[in-house]
Amino acid sequence: MSTTAGMTAGTGTEAPADTALAAANRRVDIEGATLVYRRFGNGDAGARPLLCLQHFRGNLDNWDPALVDRLAADREVVLVDNRGVGGSTGAVPDNVEDMARDVLRFMDALGLGPVDLLGFSLGGYVAQEVALVRPRAVRRLVLAGTAPRGAPRIHRWSDDVIELAAQDVLDPNRFIRLFFTGSEDSRAAAMRFLKRITARTVDRDEPTDLATRDAQLDAFARWGMPDPSKLARLQAITQPAFVAAGDNDTMMITENSRLLAEHLPNAQLRIYPDSAHGFLDQYPEQFGDHVRAFLNGG
Repeated sequence: MSTTAGMTAGTGTEAPADTALAAANRRVDIEGATLVYRRFGNGDAGARPLLCLQHFRGNLDNWDPALVDRLAADREVVLVDNRGVGGSTGAVPDNVEDMARDVLRFMDALGLGPVDLLGFSLGGYVAQEVALVRPRAVRRLVLAGTAPRGAPRIHRWSDDVIELAAQDVLDPNRFIRLFFTGSEDSRAAAMRFLKRITARTVDRDEPTDLATRDAQLDAFARWGMPDPSKLARLQAITQPAFVAAGDNDTMMITENSRLLAEHLPNAQLRIYPDSAHGFLDQYPEQFGDHVRAFLNGG
């Protein structure tokens, strides 16, 4: 297995690795694929790295710099495109279990050891599976805008959600309607978020394709088959967990975050007002500070 750092276009030098917008694209070989990742932040703080797992159809550039830079003040932050996503090679798995196995291969390839894990949406599914499959690999767990396996109302998204989430061509206006509420404050926050994630001009990630969409939709359906017995699995996730959601998440259903927190043995729950699936992008500083306090033992 090998790792290589991305280069700044036109300079021939490695990009600085201290902020989200400047961090180099790096690559590591795992079994049958090469994964693209970025690693930046305070590596001298002595804290465990924070590994971040992205949402449906998202790539490295969809992480909010305002959020991940705030998290990187206390520790290294690692963002990764899983197999077949964005600039990573290979075929996207159509199930969460294989996605989790690739995350574990990635951790092994980088020698990350125990990590703190932040999973957003689909990434939250994967984070739960990683914690179950290899419990000693995860110190603390942040589960944002996600749901437990077998939870209600996520197997078959509503017509409104599928129309906004699964279009062939990604449309910022549909994204705003899905990730933010209709309030003036939320829509203003959406515009600021879109400006932040398009600020990077060098070494941008590859966009996700329709094959990624279709495989991830299959993974969502498999995870979301209604089965209350699957909730019992959560008793095995004994690490401290911070569960967070917007108060009007129509994609993952806010009540499923409450369900998740109720069934995890050691969880705290926070619901953010006037927000939807993208609450963490609407409140990046506030959510970032809550995550930092949690990871630092507060």
